Amino acid sequence: MKPFSKFREQNTLIFFVVFLVDLAVILGGCLLSYWLYLDRWPLNDDYREAIAAAALLVLVVFWLFDVHQLWRRFGLLDELLRVLVAWAVVAGLLIVLSAMVKVTAVYSRVWMGLWIIFASIGLVVAHAALRRFLRFLGQRAWSQRPVVVVGSGDLGGRLMGRFGENDWTGFQIRGVVGAGAESLASEFEDMAHGGFDELESIVESTGCQEVWVALPLEEQHQLKRIMERLRDHTVTIRFVPDMTDLRLINHSITSIAGFPMLNITESPMTFPVNFVIKTIEDRVLSALILIFISPLLLLIAIGVKLSSRGPVFYRQERVGWNGRSFEMLKFRSMPVDAEQESGPRWASQDDNRPTRFGAFLRRTSLDELPQFFNVLKGDMSIVGPRPERPVFVERFKQEIPDYMQKHLVRAGITGWAQVNGWRGNTDLVKRIEYDLYYIENWSLWFDLKIILMTMMPGIIQKNAY
Repeated sequence: MKPFSKFREQNTLIFFVVFLVDLAVILGGCLLSYWLYLDRWPLNDDYREAIAAAALLVLVVFWLFDVHQLWRRFGLLDELLRVLVAWAVVAGLLIVLSAMVKVTAVYSRVWMGLWIIFASIGLVVAHAALRRFLRFLGQRAWSQRPVVVVGSGDLGGRLMGRFGENDWTGFQIRGVVGAGAESLASEFEDMAHGGFDELESIVESTGCQEVWVALPLEEQHQLKRIMERLRDHTVTIRFVPDMTDLRLINHSITSIAGFPMLNITESPMTFPVNFVIKTIEDRVLSALILIFISPLLLLIAIGVKLSSRGPVFYRQERVGWNGRSFEMLKFRSMPVDAEQESGPRWASQDDNRPTRFGAFLRRTSLDELPQFFNVLKGDMSIVGPRPERPVFVERFKQEIPDYMQKHLVRAGITGWAQVNGWRGNTDLVKRIEYDLYYIENWSLWFDLKIILMTMMPGIIQKNAY
């Protein structure tokens, strides 16, 4: 998630429409619950302050959750889940704020409960209706922006095919320009209009508002020539780089010292807002979890001490964010001299090194609980790619493409690969694919989703040993 760049690029009208609808639904739920339960009118000052605080929190939280443009990027179910989570965060913050200023006794708990229910139902109905309405508008010819595509190769063909399948985007391809345009697939034959020399006349005849340049790498020198031909026209020119064979992680455009640069691989934590959100998430949740599980930690520590001689905790060097090493904490599950003869080994199902109690800890993943102290310290996150030992990192980075890209974020206790079954002695290539997908699509919502998925199967999981 890159809030600043997205805020600049978003469709401003849609943003305000969606925000106003969400705000109206939430505040409407507040007023409805007040009228139904308290049966007093107008609102007193205390409830007006609650509404003002809710409006401010909705603006901030819903923006951070990217609620204004979910309809373009996700399916309906995923959109509704994200909206409800955003509303739950707002409601939770309101409750915390009222407790901090010691005014919880002023407000009715039944009123608050009804407000949460009415607003949740309203948000589901409103977003489902908005999605249908916005897609209806996008499919209408009078609301679509006509486009001419420059480039008839594989990249141009795939671009046109994608927009042909998604007619709700608000763009309509009316022409194709470039060498070989006549050899396009049959469904695009009527769009072929000739070569570069005819670009100006084609722009005028089609009445297009945008020109998309989608040329293969070997022809991208033509971009300057195309821009010169269109300098007397008011069309928007968009460049579609041919990077389909490259692994892109959080790719974006930036400017440094006046030079535009295409970011091909970039950590989502480069953006200060993302870094602050992730840090708050990790520190707050890990502190709460450690307080909650402290009795369990004490019981496990006693069990480890009674199972074999040695310390309760096991410190192991792992590689984390930016390739830096740190000492990861675990409950000791093996005798202290278990690796003296074998050396570092990959854990497997037939591993006979753990003690009986240690095998139980590994099977239930309870040996990982001390890593919440690593999260508090800042060495790890709750959610992120699992860290490996330096000896395995040196080996895997030679064997697995893009392996080191997993270190663009802090290592995690759980991760997208783990909740999808890729943990323990499983396919490392698939695991890295899931790790890189997480980095590319990181958001606060994605972290919360992974945490919930981690908790749902229970503590005993497949491939945990």
